[in-house]
Amino acid sequence: MGALTGKIAVVTGASRGIGKGIALALGEQGCTVYVTGRSTGPGERTIDTTARQVTEAGGEGRAIQCDHGVDADIEALFKRIASEVDHIDILVNNVYKIPSPPAWGGGFWDHPISIWDDQVGIGLRAHYVASWHAAPLLFKAGPGAAMINVSSPGGQSYHFSSSYGAGKAGLDRLTADMAIELEPKGVAAVVLYPGSVATEFIQDVAKSQEMDLSQSQTPLFVGRSAVALLGAKDLMARSGTIQWVEDLAEEFDIVDENGKRPTARYERRTDKTPRVGKTS
Repeated sequence: MGALTGKIAVVTGASRGIGKGIALALGEQGCTVYVTGRSTGPGERTIDTTARQVTEAGGEGRAIQCDHGVDADIEALFKRIASEVDHIDILVNNVYKIPSPPAWGGGFWDHPISIWDDQVGIGLRAHYVASWHAAPLLFKAGPGAAMINVSSPGGQSYHFSSSYGAGKAGLDRLTADMAIELEPKGVAAVVLYPGSVATEFIQDVAKSQEMDLSQSQTPLFVGRSAVALLGAKDLMARSGTIQWVEDLAEEFDIVDENGKRPTARYERRTDKTPRVGKTS
């Protein structure tokens, strides 16, 4: 039996990338995992495939199609979950929409206004809406329930575009304030900062640009680090903080599916400006 056998989790945006990695890591520990996203079917990057792989890893995967840019879809998602289970123990807000084409480089005036809705609407607002609907189910789980919001070092320093940074900084602030409001309920809320992650999207880009991904984190490595965080005895004390995957990996001796621990690290802020909430 895994450490999370009997626990119920929801991971948004889990058809691929970090969301999939977290879902699989939860499955390794015996968790029942609801995986959400828009892509369905037997393909490599779909929620149905992720759900199957969660089950193969030792948990129970359940796929529910959801467009997290549509409030009604999010509402329907949690209504369905509530009809099948009476609570959830873990909510992972991960869903994110990469603009097409990606907004890398240039100034904000060079990008279509729609990238704000892609990066802030999906990467921030959708997390708020999902959390709002999930809250009653988290409360039914009682003390020990937890929310992980997948953010980025882009919340503290420039990465990709100004709209990207605004979304990530907003998510960091949202999580810190949610943690204050959730504390009386015994529910922890933490921000997860992955490093450079070799997601499917990044691997596709690397093929055309000869990028070296040998020291990048894998989605499963991020997932295993997140699951280790969920098992921390002082999880409530970490509520409201930013937790770096590289720190968690060292603390809990996490390795990826290849038995390795990536060595690449993001440069961290060294100025004395107060950060959002408490930090690790």
